[in-house]
Amino acid sequence: MAKNTSSKPEPDHLPASINPRLRQRQRRDYPASYYLTGILAGDSVLLSQAITLVESTRLADQRKAREIVEGCLPHSGASFRLGITGVPGVGKSTFIETFGLALVEAGKKVAVLAVDPSSQLTHGSILGDKTRMAQLSLHADVFIRPSPAGESLGGVAAKTRELILLCEAAGYDFIIVETVGVGQSEVAVYKLTDFFLLLLLPGAGDELQGIKRGVVEMADLIAVNKADDDRRIPAQQARAAYQRALHLFPPKTSNWIAKAQTCSAITGAGIPAIIEELKDFQTLTHDNGFFLHNRQEQAIHWFQQQLRQRILDQFLKPADHQERLRKLEAAIRAEELSPQAAVEAFFNNS
Repeated sequence: MAKNTSSKPEPDHLPASINPRLRQRQRRDYPASYYLTGILAGDSVLLSQAITLVESTRLADQRKAREIVEGCLPHSGASFRLGITGVPGVGKSTFIETFGLALVEAGKKVAVLAVDPSSQLTHGSILGDKTRMAQLSLHADVFIRPSPAGESLGGVAAKTRELILLCEAAGYDFIIVETVGVGQSEVAVYKLTDFFLLLLLPGAGDELQGIKRGVVEMADLIAVNKADDDRRIPAQQARAAYQRALHLFPPKTSNWIAKAQTCSAITGAGIPAIIEELKDFQTLTHDNGFFLHNRQEQAIHWFQQQLRQRILDQFLKPADHQERLRKLEAAIRAEELSPQAAVEAFFNNS
């Protein structure tokens, strides 16, 4: 992470969603303009503190965060956004470190937004991605920010889109979003990024059956990782199987033809070829107008998602609605009503 010797605010407190048992530290109350100025100047510490405000559940922080995001919006949009997902154990963090170092060598400023799973019991997260990318995290042109997934589906934090905008305004021209893993709601990262990379392991067959069709269909590139030593041949076999599977899907609206390749995050083999694929994709989609159109549609998608959530929150907020919900939940626990019947009862009595 870039070092900055300028005067900075005291460290921010951690949002309650990361670890509710962690006692919060006091911090000085700086205006949104202070953080915005620092972000636009490329101050990674102020960027990190602004992200903490965005992720915070405190109303005062949320109001300030909205000012910061709106201020960053005119300075965002110039990056390439890469979404990376994959099965557990595929080596996402190792791949991102090797891949990120290659991008830095090519003159890119790289931001990694790594989403960590949150405990359903304590709602805490380990947030250990920076320790798994030790070499990359020390680079001056790299910013790594782990964030808790919280209760959001698909392994994407609810505020990831805002975090992308802040990183772009800070001058990072390549944004990597790493998700928790492959799941049925991975459409979330697909709706956040320009290019969707699916990492898989050598050995097709059962693994190919275990990957949901929707995830493979969304992939712009499948990379079979760990194609080194005695796994080279299984990796090539897996690549061929995935390539055949890709041919079964309808053409993409971007006119991009998805491919399957092999790579090794340990040796770096195949990484340059993947970077070239990204360049080809960017050229194609800029030329045919899909790149901008996709960004616009994604913005509308997240507007609609947040609007639905806001309407739901406001609808359920009144005290009488809360009381009816508690009574219906008690009836469900007592097996007096099915969940479906309870929903009907709630709206019929509204």
